[in-house]
Formats: sequence, C-alpha cells, structure tokens
Amino acid sequence: MSAPATTPDGRQQLRPDRKKPTLWYNLGGLGVFVLMAFPVYWMLVSAFRPGREIRSYDQKLWPTSFTLEGFQAAVSMNFFWTSVRTSLLVTSVTVAAAMVLGLLAAFAIGRFRFYGRRPLMMVLILVQLLPPLAMIIPLYLMINRMGGLNQFWALIVVYTVAALPFSVWMLRGFIINIPKELEESAMVDGCTRMGAFWRVVFPLIGPGVAATSVFALVNTWNEYLLAYIVMQDNERWTLPVWLMSMTTQRGTNFGSLMAASVLIALPVVIFFLIVQKKMAAGLTSGAVKG
Repeated sequence: MSAPATTPDGRQQLRPDRKKPTLWYNLGGLGVFVLMAFPVYWMLVSAFRPGREIRSYDQKLWPTSFTLEGFQAAVSMNFFWTSVRTSLLVTSVTVAAAMVLGLLAAFAIGRFRFYGRRPLMMVLILVQLLPPLAMIIPLYLMINRMGGLNQFWALIVVYTVAALPFSVWMLRGFIINIPKELEESAMVDGCTRMGAFWRVVFPLIGPGVAATSVFALVNTWNEYLLAYIVMQDNERWTLPVWLMSMTTQRGTNFGSLMAASVLIALPVVIFFLIVQKKMAAGLTSGAVKG
C-alpha cells in the first residue's frame, strides 16, 4: 500500500477526489442569501415606489422613479407616534429587566451547585418548546383578572417572562467559560461575590449580553398577538398592531404599508449596528495573561 503524498514542507496532501467542493458550497450559500434577502429588498424598493407603479401589473425589479409619499403618509396616520412611544417603552423596559434577571439567574446556575439545578435547566428548555398560541387564553384570563388590560406593565411582565428562559440558558453558556480564578483573585483583593461579578465577569460577557439583548429586542418589538389582545385602546397600540390596522375593508395602501415596515425595522437595525462590535469581540481575550 503506497504512502500518502506529501507537500514539500512535509504536510499530507489530500487526493484530488477528496478535496472539499467549496465552489458548490459557496454557490449554495449565495442562493440561500438571495432567497432570504429578496423580501427585504422588495420591501425597501416598494417603500419608495409611486403608488401607480405598485398597483401596476408590469412589475420591475428596479423602480423607474422614487418618491417619499409612502413615508409621509405613514408618519401622518393616526396613532403612529403614540404607537412608537408604546413600543419603545415596553421594549426598553423588557430588555433591561430580562438582562438583569437573566444575568443573576445565569450566574447562580453557572457558578453554584444546588439541588435541582439540572432539572431547572431542562425546564427552561421545555418552556421554549411550548407554542405561544397555547398560552394565549390562560394569559388573557390571568391578565384580565389582575386588571392588566390596556396596561403597559402587563405586556412588560409577560414579555420579560417569555424572554428569560432563552436569556438564562444563553448567558449561562458564556459565564461558565470564564475561569473561576478571575473571581477568586478579585475576592482575595477584597471584592465581595457580587462585586467580583460586576467588576470582573460582567465586562467579559459583553458579547453574550449583546447577543441575548438582540434576541429579546427582536421578539418583543415584533410581537403582535398578545399586544393585539391586551392593548384594546387605539392610543396604546404597539407598532405591529398599528401596522396591521392599515389593512381595512377598503383595501391596503401598499406603499404606505411598506414604508411603515421599513420605519419599524429601523430601530432593530440601529440597535444591532451599535452592539455588533461587542458581539464580535473576544470573550476572554487577554483576561488571563500572566
């Protein structure tokens, strides 16, 4: 049996028939990217199209002219700015609460050994498997009995509870990868357990907090069904509920609808651009240098 071929520097050379078909992988990835990006592209293009071109049967990939009429009509509609304030309030409080509670719970699960820790982690996973529609009626009955209809705190509490299982599970994965010696060194220098967490561990799990906060932000910002059921007053609509109100029995102004969709997506995109560097940063780079 002949020995495998080697390169001049002594490394083993792969046979031609065993080389990875990177070209096909790249083409497949490009095709998936096009399929996923095309709806976003069409939404952006439709937001700037004139109304007559949107209603035309002869659709083109690139508009012949651009207009801001859709954006002007969207921001001038009733309850737009009140919906913006409602969504910003509910989302910001939910993300902050989910991150604080999730960090504390993940730290306790990742650093301490206590009875029932493994079953608790399994419960967190199983909760994520429950379909949201299965909990709509019980949630509505509970919120109604507690007087939470048309109240911001009802949405905030439900959204925070919904974001906690995934947040705890994800943040725990980041915390357990940080050496315990860093905390022990800080505690030897006089820090308390919580002081070592906030001064040593928290700065190192920035990528985890950023990624988890994006998840909580997207889920809360885009949630429609519960907000539609709980917020029955028009002045307390969130943006997804307000967006669906643009479809009436008289028809739909697709130019304004696409423009409003672009405006609603902007805060999420801006938030992601702010935290993307933190998400890409090294988790413990240089933390344990001698």
